[in-house]
Amino acid sequence: MTQAPLPPAPEVFPDAATRFALRGPVGRLEVAVDLPEAEPRRGVAILCHPHPQHGGTMRNKVVTMLERSLRESGLATVRFNFRGVGASEGAYDEGIGESEDLAAVADWVRSRRGGDALWLAGFSFGSYVALRSAVRLDADALITVAPPVGRWDFESFDMPTCPWLLVQGEEDEVVDPEAVLAWATRLKPAPQVVRMPETSHFFHRRLMDLRGAVKNGVRAWLPALRQA
Repeated sequence: MTQAPLPPAPEVFPDAATRFALRGPVGRLEVAVDLPEAEPRRGVAILCHPHPQHGGTMRNKVVTMLERSLRESGLATVRFNFRGVGASEGAYDEGIGESEDLAAVADWVRSRRGGDALWLAGFSFGSYVALRSAVRLDADALITVAPPVGRWDFESFDMPTCPWLLVQGEEDEVVDPEAVLAWATRLKPAPQVVRMPETSHFFHRRLMDLRGAVKNGVRAWLPALRQA
């Protein structure tokens, strides 16, 4: 069955959950917006998914739990598929083009919700893209889950000074957890680190624990409530 084409990006920020096609650097980007059900805050979180060449999409279960955690914290959330994934056009580009995709989504968010805090979040490869873009996009907060230290170059870009939560499973079979933790302790300022014991890369049986870790970790940084 052929899926109906996505509608174009709305002129205003949606007031209900929606999917649409945003004009990106190399063509259409598939975007999904979701809204908090209670106590909305003046902030929007953009989430980045895992590696496109290893099945990563915006529907990845870790990304969707991360999205849920932030939405339950009062933030509007924006997920999108990197170029070449799902209904997004283009081809994989080693994190460079994917950073441009993120920038296009951030530009759209700021053009519709310019007074809101902009948060970036990502899982695995997505955390690398979010991190390398945080300074350029002047992010107000950052969340990285299982950042692939040692697999990607984490030394060639500036580290952010905004509030930053790093969540790492101690039994990660894809990313070396000790390399991640050693790298994080060298940073100045260092991120707030949450170590999760008995936790694999994909957080099998630990997704609800991830939800709690994120909600507790960001509580002090949440922007003001949105006035009715």
